[in-house]
Amino acid sequence: MDRYILALDQGTTSSRAIVFDHAGLPVASCQREFPQHFPQPGWVEHDPLDIWQSQLACAREALRQANLQASQLAAIGIANQRETTVLWDRASGEALAPAIVWQDRRTADACDRLRAAGQAPTIQERTGLELDAYFSATKLQWLLDHVPGARGRAERGELAFGTVDSWLVFRLCGRHVTDASNASRTMLFNIHTLRWDEELLDLFAIPKAVLPEVVASSDVVGLAADAWFGHPVPIAGIAGDQQAATFGQACHRKGLVKNTYGTGCFMLMHAGDRPPVSHNRLLATVGWTVGGATDYLLEGSVFMGGATVQWLRDGLGIIKRSADVEPLALSVPDSGGVMLVPAFTGLGAPHWDPYARGAIVGMTRGTTAAHIARAAVEAIAYQSAELLDAMRKDAACAVTEMRADGGAARNDMLMQFQADLLGIPVVRPRVTETTALGAAYLAGLAVGFWESGEDIARQWQVDRRYEPAMREAERAERLARWAKAVAHAKDWAAP
Repeated sequence: MDRYILALDQGTTSSRAIVFDHAGLPVASCQREFPQHFPQPGWVEHDPLDIWQSQLACAREALRQANLQASQLAAIGIANQRETTVLWDRASGEALAPAIVWQDRRTADACDRLRAAGQAPTIQERTGLELDAYFSATKLQWLLDHVPGARGRAERGELAFGTVDSWLVFRLCGRHVTDASNASRTMLFNIHTLRWDEELLDLFAIPKAVLPEVVASSDVVGLAADAWFGHPVPIAGIAGDQQAATFGQACHRKGLVKNTYGTGCFMLMHAGDRPPVSHNRLLATVGWTVGGATDYLLEGSVFMGGATVQWLRDGLGIIKRSADVEPLALSVPDSGGVMLVPAFTGLGAPHWDPYARGAIVGMTRGTTAAHIARAAVEAIAYQSAELLDAMRKDAACAVTEMRADGGAARNDMLMQFQADLLGIPVVRPRVTETTALGAAYLAGLAVGFWESGEDIARQWQVDRRYEPAMREAERAERLARWAKAVAHAKDWAAP
């Protein structure tokens, strides 16, 4: 009987489930968007039940489409939106409050106070992270301080905190765990010792009893209960979505770079077996722990990637479907001098400005919806170019190509413009859903479905290669104009 891997890819705006065969090819998939909640400016929330129910429904539908029984699954792998913070009751399994999403900026002032107190260098040295509201620590602190009775209950061990991987595993099998890749995004985890850091827990006033157990990224952590799929299935792989995508892109050796074009854009470089040190405001993060060995990554994060296109659709209403943005953008030869800086939730790397806000500059009476659409697509590439520039400086090594994945990687105009701005080829793999694929690979390694990383790397195939065609002088001019536009957006909402 043929065996398969089920990958759960729980993202910021949608949940996906994909069934993969032994060749690493998708057999069936399902995707469902779920509601986004913006109760106040700068706040972004999810209903944890929406996350769980949409993910479970997708998993069941993918199995139905593949005409498979759960008994044919070798394992389940989980990849998840990172940093998003969920707090729930251990006994009932019910969430105490809405999940605070990674994009949420409500705790920016708490980070400012810690920065003023001189804590940023200690946090960066231990966690590899910038002191920012992006990460989970201040979000969890906020929940413990604002949900009635939560702090006392957490101290008594009655509550459980987790990023979305923890929430899904708890729902599936009742265990309270996370893997090292997700733990490294909380701002509470020491990436050198690979343990929760006692001094950081004290700094953020987080009771240790609320934290999950940290497990390997590739290991059997439990069995999904019969009730969910009709047969117990090993849960054997867990990784944050960007680490999973890096693994799925076969960036298994030092110097290889991938960029995922999803809700945000996340560029990661394999940094070897020791935590890297950034001098350009990038992040050092755990990539994965497999077979007792830990790989580390250098990362740059853009908060608004594909979410900018969603804003064109849902906020401005100038497109009906996200796929409409490419033909609309191509209906004009260029952006007509328009620059769109999508700092709707602040700016991530390398700026780390929580008070930046979105800006459109360079408009004239001749500006049309098509020019704005083109500027929105180009903004994704401009932000990613900033990341690679910082990464090249930190790594001090040549980057010969960038591997692209995620939904927007199917946009040919974006990929070509990205290659032009970077000055190196951009390579799109045959399977662009590499987040789910990475989760599948981690799970499959744990149960012997695949034998080794080399076995996996051999499956990586190129779909299309985009060669840079822009002259160096034009590239420099465009990047300078982008920097000028970003300057207008920075520090806009500072108190």
